[in-house]
Amino acid sequence: MQASASIATSHLQAHAVLAKQCNRPRPITMHSAEAEIYAQSELAKTLYHIEFGAVRIYRLLADGRRQVVAFHIAGETFGFEAGNVRSFFAESIVPTGLTVVDLDQDGRYSPQVMDLALREMIRAQQHLLVVGRQSALEKVAVFLVDLAERQGDLDVIDIPMTRTDIGDYLGMTIETVSRNLSKLRDDGILRLHSSRSIEILKPVHLRRLSN
Repeated sequence: MQASASIATSHLQAHAVLAKQCNRPRPITMHSAEAEIYAQSELAKTLYHIEFGAVRIYRLLADGRRQVVAFHIAGETFGFEAGNVRSFFAESIVPTGLTVVDLDQDGRYSPQVMDLALREMIRAQQHLLVVGRQSALEKVAVFLVDLAERQGDLDVIDIPMTRTDIGDYLGMTIETVSRNLSKLRDDGILRLHSSRSIEILKPVHLRRLSN
């Protein structure tokens, strides 16, 4: 988990550098909750920076099920693709404001943006390991530790996504997500203020579970 924390810290630093570069006034595009930002198979022409709100990235499977592959929160950038076509859908989870990340004078993205793209790839690889190898309780712990780190290691973290979103991300049912959150609460590791707000009471214990 130390490697994960290091990646999360450098991830935050890279987003902070990009935010400073994007500090000049620019129009904010508003999206209501559950609004489509882009669709799978569209041309990939734009990167987006989240000014406020949260975004889910997902793919529809052949049997109609949804697989969430990433969440992005305020201060983060998304829309990276290996090619010129979108591989996933992007939707706002809550009311969300986005700005467009500009190309430089040579028509390319800055080194800071490319660094973020690499870190997103590493995060995606870590997600595959979590979904494929760990127990349900460990998966939920990893998810919460990661989200806390991305919010600056706050004790009280905002959970903009629903339990269904979390289940589709971790590869489990909504009942399993809720049961394991309740277990962490009953063990005194978490306090559930609401469905969208969780206080981490024992961060060391939570990190141990996520190892």
